[in-house]
Amino acid sequence: MAENFDLIVIGAGSGARDGASRASRDHGARVALIERVRWGGSCPNVACRPTKAYLVAAELTYTVNELSDWMGVRCGPAEVDLARVRAWKDSLRRTQESWVDVLTDAGYEVVPGEASFVDATTVRVGERELTAERILIATGSRTAVPRVPGIENVDWIDHISALELEQIPESLLVVGAGPVGLELAQIFARFGSRVTIVNHGPQIAARADTDAAAELHAALEDEGIEIVLNAGVESFARDGELSLATLSGGRQASVSHVLLASGRLPNTDELQLDHAGVETDRGYVVVDGRQRTSATGIWAVGDVAVGPQFTPAAQYQARLAVDDMFGVGERRADYAAMPTAIFTDPELGAVGLSEEEARAAGLDVDVVKHPLPNVTRAQFTRTKHGFFKLVFDAGSRKVLGVHVVSRGASDIVGGLTPAFKLGMTVDDLAYMHHIYPSYAEGLKAAAEKALA
Repeated sequence: MAENFDLIVIGAGSGARDGASRASRDHGARVALIERVRWGGSCPNVACRPTKAYLVAAELTYTVNELSDWMGVRCGPAEVDLARVRAWKDSLRRTQESWVDVLTDAGYEVVPGEASFVDATTVRVGERELTAERILIATGSRTAVPRVPGIENVDWIDHISALELEQIPESLLVVGAGPVGLELAQIFARFGSRVTIVNHGPQIAARADTDAAAELHAALEDEGIEIVLNAGVESFARDGELSLATLSGGRQASVSHVLLASGRLPNTDELQLDHAGVETDRGYVVVDGRQRTSATGIWAVGDVAVGPQFTPAAQYQARLAVDDMFGVGERRADYAAMPTAIFTDPELGAVGLSEEEARAAGLDVDVVKHPLPNVTRAQFTRTKHGFFKLVFDAGSRKVLGVHVVSRGASDIVGGLTPAFKLGMTVDDLAYMHHIYPSYAEGLKAAAEKALA
């Protein structure tokens, strides 16, 4: 006999939990939460949080080894015990049992297992059938494995298994130069690995402003990370204990480890979405501005849906979806003022349009920049790379995009986002009060260059 709920949520990640919480708290909904692999989802368990823990350890290692002697601090060279770093990382996250307790205490019906649609209102999980007039798909994504000859002979790692290693790789080939690849490349380089990044595109961080990507590129290369652009892996082979990668142009790289970071795939294969009439595009669920799918009564959020793939975006989308499904408001998804960051050192933070996007849109674009090494705070760490870049409309003076390559860029850009959304001008930034010495004063210094 089918069990009836007010809302069925497929998945238990950030978007799923935000949606379940809002439906339960604000609308008194009886919610069933289905999860097949990882209660809590990827972000707190194997992605955002544990990766950033490793970044903190890597930054500390770098600071001790590169700056302590210069500063007059005697502490000797830092050596990384990766098994202990892993144990520390694991201590910072909940156990699966704890997650189940938290979700159960929240009042949800916790349903473990693989979900598949029977029809647009019914989901089967094992021997159980659940029905609801509202269903939220939030099943996330997984590492895309490129179709490279010989890859089946390579014991590759991804962002999940990389954080389970207990020995530092002697050498690491990172396939892909997006946020995941760049962050993990720098982590392991600072831990002591010899790292090479190979990327199909003409720049790292493909969605970033070209100047910002180039500035981060220079910083990473200055740390000894080799970056090969406009190239891919043509084939893999085993060479004893090593992996031999043949790159475009015939160059070969022999490495102890291969990290795949060149893309994601949506977790929709087992859902049988066709039974519910849900339209997909390359496996991703197609949604409108309210996160509605093509099937009445079904919404989708997060990595599984067509749109930006960030944890905060999934949470934002879940709130829109729940408001829509319970008839509250008319708000639609708007990503014009969505801040992003790559958590390398320096970080690359941005909000709004890149210079290239603004020019392509036919806007009357002007640009100002200020180098990070000229900012007092950056001089305390002997910083050589980084900048502040403002893209603005020459006529209205309205800021179109902010691009920061600096320590703390995520905080700088994130804090600036409300002003950006409210239509700040470059003059507003030039005449703002600021804190000295802080990294953020680079924004004011850049904006002052736009004054007549």
